[in-house]
Amino acid sequence: MAAHPHAGPPPDEGAGLRHFFSVFRYSRRAIGLVWTTSRALTLTFLALTLLAGLAPAAAAWVGQKIVDAVVTAAATELPDPRPVFAWVALEGGIMVALSAGQRGIDVCRSLLRAKLGHRVNVMILEKARSLSLAQFEDSEFYDKLTRARRQASQRPLSLVTRTFGLGQNAISLVSYAVLLLAFSPWAVLVLVLGGLPAFIAEAKFSGDAFRLFRWRSPETRKQMYLETVLAREDYAKEVQLYGLGSLFMQRYRDIFALLFAEDRRLTLRRGAWGWGLGLVATLSFYGAYVWIAWAAIHRQITLGEMTMYLMVFKQGQSSVAASLSAIGGMYEDNLYLSNLYEYLEQPTPTLEGESTEGPTPGDGIRFEGVSFTYPGATQPALQGVDLHLQPGKALALVGENGSGKTTLIKLLTRLYAPSEGIITLDGLDLRKWDPETLRRRVAVVFQDFSRYQLTVGENVGAGDVARFDDEAGWERAAERGLAAPFIDDFEARYGTQLGRWFADGRELSGGQWQKVALSRAFMREGADILVLDEPTAALDAEAEAQVFEHVSATATDKMTILISHRFSTVRMADHIVVLDGGRVLESGTHESLTAAGGRYARLFELQAAGYR
Repeated sequence: MAAHPHAGPPPDEGAGLRHFFSVFRYSRRAIGLVWTTSRALTLTFLALTLLAGLAPAAAAWVGQKIVDAVVTAAATELPDPRPVFAWVALEGGIMVALSAGQRGIDVCRSLLRAKLGHRVNVMILEKARSLSLAQFEDSEFYDKLTRARRQASQRPLSLVTRTFGLGQNAISLVSYAVLLLAFSPWAVLVLVLGGLPAFIAEAKFSGDAFRLFRWRSPETRKQMYLETVLAREDYAKEVQLYGLGSLFMQRYRDIFALLFAEDRRLTLRRGAWGWGLGLVATLSFYGAYVWIAWAAIHRQITLGEMTMYLMVFKQGQSSVAASLSAIGGMYEDNLYLSNLYEYLEQPTPTLEGESTEGPTPGDGIRFEGVSFTYPGATQPALQGVDLHLQPGKALALVGENGSGKTTLIKLLTRLYAPSEGIITLDGLDLRKWDPETLRRRVAVVFQDFSRYQLTVGENVGAGDVARFDDEAGWERAAERGLAAPFIDDFEARYGTQLGRWFADGRELSGGQWQKVALSRAFMREGADILVLDEPTAALDAEAEAQVFEHVSATATDKMTILISHRFSTVRMADHIVVLDGGRVLESGTHESLTAAGGRYARLFELQAAGYR
C-alpha cells in the first residue's frame, strides 16, 4: 500500500499508566458474569485456588523439618529414621494434594472457558438482534462489533483466573512472609521491591498494546473481508475470472506487513525493557542468597532453616512476579473487556407504538411530505414524497439507481423513520403501530435477498417464523411463488439442502433462488402488503412478466409495491411513480404517463425500441 491507511497516528505510547486504576471497573462485572455462568465450577475453582496457595509454603516448612531431622539423626550414634520418614510422608501428601488441586484448577478453567465463551457469544448475538439497521450500516459500529468479538469471550475467564491466581499468590506470599519474618523483616521488603520494576514496565506496555489493538480495528476488518473474498464460493467466480486473486493477496500481505511492523516495534521494546528490569529481581535474589548463606556459615540459622529460607525466597519471588503479572494481566483484561461492554452498552433503539389497528381500515398506505437523510449523509435520499396506495392495488416505483426506491421501502417497513413527514397505514402513523403487528402485515422480497444455507423448506419457511416447520405451508407458498415445479424435481423435494457450505448441498440458478425468495414472501399468508424490490432481475423479461401476472392474480386483496427496471412489467401496475433524486418526478397510470411525453415516456420508448 502506498500510503498509511489510518486517519491518524498511533495512540500515545506515553499514556501507559495514566488510567491504570480506572480500567479495573470491569472486574466486578466479569467476576459476576463467571459466577452466574456456573456457581458450582466457580466455587470449586476458588477452593482449589486456596489449596494451591497454602500448599507451597507448607511444603517449604516441612522441607526444613526434613533437613533438620536428617542432621539430627546423623549426629546420633544410633540414628532413628522414623521422624525423617514421617516428615517425608507428610511432604509427599502435601505435594499430591497440590498436584490434584492444580489439575482440578485446569479442569475447572477448561469447563468454564467453554461455557463462558458460549455465553459471551450469545450476549453479543442477542445484542446484535436488538440493534437497528442504521447501526449495522455504520462503519464505527462494525469496528465495535469486531473488537467485541475478538478475544472478548476469553477475557472474562482470563480475568477471573488471574484474580484467583492473585489470591493464590497472595496467600502464598503471606505464608512466605510469615516464615521470612523469623529471619529478617528486611528480607520481606527486598522480596517485594525486587519485582516492582518489571511490573511497572509490563503494565505500561499492556496499555500500549491495547491502544494499538483499538487503533488498527479498521485494518483488521479489511483483512477479514479479504479472507472472505478469497475463500468464499460466492466470490470465487469473479475473483478467478478477473484475476483478482493476486491483487487481493498482495493487499492482504500489505495490511499484515503494516500491522506486523507495529507489533514488532512494541514486542521488541516490551522484551528489552522486561529483560532489563527483570535483572533487578535476579540480583535481589542472589543478594538474599549471599545474605542467608552468610547467616548459616556464622551459625545464626540451621542448615534446614537456610534451605527453607532460600526456597521460600525463591518461591516468594516467583509469587511476587506472578502476583504483579496477574495485576498487569487483569489490567489488560479490563482494557479488552471495555470493548465488550462498549458494544453491549450500545443504545438499543426502541420502536414505540402499541396499536394493532388503524382508525380508517381500508385507507391503505399514505406518504405525506416524507423526507429522509441517511445518518452521516449530507444529501437527502428522499424529499417531500407524497403517494397513496389502496388495498387491492399495485404501485410501481421507477427511477435510476440511487433515486430513492429502496429507501422508500425501508421507511415503509420501519427499518428507518422519516426525517420529515409521516407515513400512515389505515390512517395511523407507522410510529404508533405495534412493531410486531406491522411486520406481520408486510411481506418483502429485497433485491439482495438472503440465500440461506438451509433446506428448501426452511428457506421458504423463513418467511413466517411462527410457521417455520409448516410443510403444507411451504408447498402453498412455493406454488404461489412459482418454485414448486423445480422443487418437485428434487429427490428430497423440500428436504434438499441448498448451497455448497454443507454436505450434499445443491446450488440453484439465480432465477430459482429468486423464486424461492418470492415463495418466502408468500409464506406470510396474513400479510396484506407485498413488496417486490427487483426480485426477478435474474429472470428474462418473459419469465418476469409471467411471475408478475401470477402475483397479480394471486394477490388481488393485497397492496403490492413493485420496483423493476422492465417497463413491460411496470405497465401492469395500477399506479406508477417516477422518482428522480429522491423526489416524485411523475405519477399516474402507464397510459397517462406515456401520453404526457415526460421522463417515463422517453424511458419506455427507449426500452421498447430494443425489442423491435
